[in-house]
Amino acid sequence: MFGDNFFKRVENKTSVDKSTILSLAKKIQNTDMKDKNTLHEVIQEICNLTGKEISKEKEDKIIAAITKDKIPKNIDKMF
Repeated sequence: MFGDNFFKRVENKTSVDKSTILSLAKKIQNTDMKDKNTLHEVIQEICNLTGKEISKEKEDKIIAAITKDKIPKNIDKMF
């Protein structure tokens, strides 16, 4: 689905390697991504992986966008 170029761009921006991204994707593949608690855990794990912090307001906006299906379908264009 995503080529090595995509993973290289993500790694350059986040310092998270391809295997870690794929591991996280596999972990969340069978979870309920409409559940706010699950989304909170995923966001926090991503923050920990990238060493970045996120404000409560931004986290709430991300969760609202995901639960209301307002996320871009072409995610590789984000990187």
